[in-house]
Amino acid sequence: MVKLLMSTINRSASQFIASVVSNKRVGQYHQLILQVGDIVTFCKPGNFIAIKVGGESSRMILRRAFAISRTSQSSSFGGTIELIVAPFGSGSSWLCSQPEGSELDVVTPLGTAFGIPTEPVKALLVGGGYGSAPLFGLAEVLKLRGCKVDMLLGASTGGKIYAPMEGKRSANSLRIYTEDGSMGEKGRVTDPIWALVQDNAVDVIYSCGPMPMLAAISKLVEGTDIVHQCAVEESMACGVGVCMTCVLPVANDQGQVSMLRSCIDGPVMDGSLVQWDLVGQVHEVHQ
Repeated sequence: MVKLLMSTINRSASQFIASVVSNKRVGQYHQLILQVGDIVTFCKPGNFIAIKVGGESSRMILRRAFAISRTSQSSSFGGTIELIVAPFGSGSSWLCSQPEGSELDVVTPLGTAFGIPTEPVKALLVGGGYGSAPLFGLAEVLKLRGCKVDMLLGASTGGKIYAPMEGKRSANSLRIYTEDGSMGEKGRVTDPIWALVQDNAVDVIYSCGPMPMLAAISKLVEGTDIVHQCAVEESMACGVGVCMTCVLPVANDQGQVSMLRSCIDGPVMDGSLVQWDLVGQVHEVHQ
């Protein structure tokens, strides 16, 4: 059985002003580098940041949550974190429009991080769309632990695969799947997983992407000894566990199901405990 060093609620989170060091367009996405100072030492793969968007006169009163893809420290900027943002909504579009030197009101690090194996294991990282970005920093941490790191990236089309060359550098092996066949192999990113399981090529799976993808992976490894840690994608209004908008039905070790907050008890969760068939049907879950 794989043993993981599990994180608890990150009590080192704080609210402060972060500067935009860099804002670059990467395909359909934006790569933002934020200067966060010494707080960077508490930011782990799987944690996220909540950002006040829209400016002082904005009607967007709620913060927006973004996954931290990786961290770094340099003599020029000190501690920095990297975000990969898709400019789809009004909040994310505003963030992507911020030039270098802009100041952002942020709260970080929030949420639970990915559990890291206590000894070298065979790790499979599965990412969907730009949700794969947090896996690159995780891959670096796992390789430092001596783990073999294989990565699967998938999306509906090639333009939605974030930085494929980055994935190739981060992992020992990389396979790309697109539903339209425009990049890599044609199919879903979950297609090769069962064969890898049967070949004993996987000890632990880390996944980040759309909820149906996470549910499919959990189904594939059900009944095996493979640990599946997934970063769930639930909309977070407050990010600090107050509003209860990001709850998911999750079972405990005794099988009792309760509604847990993705921002506090997640976003990284044990995929085998999430009640995927009850997601969106909270009225059927008993507290």
